[in-house]
Amino acid sequence: MSAASAGGEPVPGGTAVEPEPAWRGLPRAVLTLRRLLLVLWMVPLAVAVGLLLGLLAGPAWAAFAALPAGLLLWGWPLLGRNWRSWRYAERADDLLIQRGVLWREETVVPYGRMQLVEVESGPLQRKFGLASLQLHTAAAATDATLPGLDPREAERLRDRLTELGEARSAGL
Repeated sequence: MSAASAGGEPVPGGTAVEPEPAWRGLPRAVLTLRRLLLVLWMVPLAVAVGLLLGLLAGPAWAAFAALPAGLLLWGWPLLGRNWRSWRYAERADDLLIQRGVLWREETVVPYGRMQLVEVESGPLQRKFGLASLQLHTAAAATDATLPGLDPREAERLRDRLTELGEARSAGL
């Protein structure tokens, strides 16, 4: 019996080639929420620094208000790059999570190792129609999170992962 590729052709060496998983990214609302939080932190900080230093140390020192404004301008595109780096894929035996811009990180969570799957949504996440999925495994070091999913997708993933974990009878 010879191994076959996804197209049904034998693979040299007798090993089967697993098809490329279907990757999914995070909703754009995650980027919108993160950028809103950046603005909500940096603009008041810039105003406070400018006013306090301007009143207490003189107008020349008020120029330091440009630092938080510079962080805002620097962080805006970085948040976009970070958002684009997050993706996940469901495979037959595990869930893959990739993230990172400079340092790429890929987490593989075997369904049989999952012990708890949580869906949570804070007030801001609910306002933007988002929920986070937290996966707890037998080893605490391999816990994984998918931030900012559509709530229906988070619930669907929770139910599917729970079902697959029970089917493998090693966790849930």
